[in-house]
Amino acid sequence: MYAVIETGGKQYKVQEGDIIRVEKLDAPAGESIELDRVFLVSYSGDDGKTTVKVGRPTLEGAKVAARVLRHGRAKKILVFKYKPKKNYRRRYGHRQPFTELRIEKIEA
Repeated sequence: MYAVIETGGKQYKVQEGDIIRVEKLDAPAGESIELDRVFLVSYSGDDGKTTVKVGRPTLEGAKVAARVLRHGRAKKILVFKYKPKKNYRRRYGHRQPFTELRIEKIEA
């Protein structure tokens, strides 16, 4: 069973037990959260056939339960701007904050 969810303006394909990094969320570490922007759910039925439910744009009543593992900051990226022949150079770094989630349950 897998689902396609949206959080922080990005879409993620997740399964139960997956650990993903998303844009920083306002939830303390160890807390359980629900992600309700679910676009697609795929699962196998009792007869062995795979069923896919697609929302327009989201599925009503579908939720993904996740637990916040930790918060952190990604590796530094360097941004370098310059203008040729004008002696203009600027270099600075950026570290994007993230939240690490463990997907616990997908409800269709």
